[in-house]
Amino acid sequence: MGPVRAAVVLPWERSAEARAASARLAEAVGLAASIGLVIVHQAVIQLRERRPATLFGEGQVEALGAVIANEAIAVAVIDGPLSAVQQRNLERAWKCKVIDRTGLILDIFGERARTREGALQVELAHLEYQRSRLVRSWTHLERQRGGFGFLGGPGETQIEADRRLIGTRIARLRGSLEDVRRTRALHREARRRVPYPVVALVGYTNAGKSTLFNALTGADVFAGDQLFATLDPTMRGLSLPSGRKAILSDTVGFISDLPTELVAAFRATLEEVAEADVILHVADAAHPETVVQRADVTAVLDGMAEAGMLDGDWRARTILVLNKADLLGGIGHLAAREPGAVAVSALTGEGLATLKTLIDARIGAAMEEAEYSLKPQDGAGLAWLYRHGEVIARNDTEEAIRVRVRLTPAERARFEQRNLTERNVSA
Repeated sequence: MGPVRAAVVLPWERSAEARAASARLAEAVGLAASIGLVIVHQAVIQLRERRPATLFGEGQVEALGAVIANEAIAVAVIDGPLSAVQQRNLERAWKCKVIDRTGLILDIFGERARTREGALQVELAHLEYQRSRLVRSWTHLERQRGGFGFLGGPGETQIEADRRLIGTRIARLRGSLEDVRRTRALHREARRRVPYPVVALVGYTNAGKSTLFNALTGADVFAGDQLFATLDPTMRGLSLPSGRKAILSDTVGFISDLPTELVAAFRATLEEVAEADVILHVADAAHPETVVQRADVTAVLDGMAEAGMLDGDWRARTILVLNKADLLGGIGHLAAREPGAVAVSALTGEGLATLKTLIDARIGAAMEEAEYSLKPQDGAGLAWLYRHGEVIARNDTEEAIRVRVRLTPAERARFEQRNLTERNVSA
């Protein structure tokens, strides 16, 4: 099949600023191009009012229809929400496939998901979206069909049967995702037993999170210059200046007007952020809409906190990382822009040493000081303390090894539980 020619149309309110509209249109074009659509027409259409039947006015529908016919456009992307009726009527008027912003993002996610979890999440979101639009999908709603009990009783309409089948599949998917979440919870519990701090990357899509992930860990996660290059969470070990080890987690990128179906479906992925000791909010400092993009990410995290998925002090655990400093002349040009933020270039490596030091300090600030008396033969316990904590003082005698050490709360609890278990076994 040859390239699919497409148009991207942004419906825009009269009061909107032209610059914001231009940036939003550019983002929509990037989204469409990221799944291989060839964009041959793009436009911002001012809306006098939102028409219930077609969204656009009659003249605007005719003008866009002429462009679509002249350019042999097969797909029209409307960067905004369309009702099922609006989508159906525009397809009839333009004689081409019409998708809205939610449908486009779902298509992208469906193409990019690689793990079983990602595929389940995308399918669930897609079915939730489809279920609300069956009025568009079927033009034979008046057709009746009989059948056996498990296919629907006599007189059941096609749309009722399809809604029921979709509902059944959604229920199964939710059950499968609960299994995935339980497995993920077990993995987190396993990490607590070998309790390395977790550092999670969050940020607007295409902010450079995966490039930063690779630069910090030496991994080879795909890092393309495209929106939603990463969908499935990835974890790697991170070595910090103090010698401490941490786990770095790369997560899906956020975007403005993220479909509600996807916010719910990707809860399991976002749980990695909720469990993080440190959150790195990666922002594309060179993007003209960087402030707006950061606000969108913050809004998603605030929503997670309101839903109980994230604790209320997530901001205290967050470091703002201003990425792509190489496009702005280096980190020196960004250093004074945001107090408390750290400027980096994940591409050139500039500023990464400072970022690692800051992560180290943030983890260290949460550590607690404790004293332990170990048996001289407990070499494993002593090695554990050196590996997971910071030994401040040590005094060896024939009777015991006394150690003063700094540990994170999780590490301290783990070590004390180990000692309690060993005493119970000895008894």
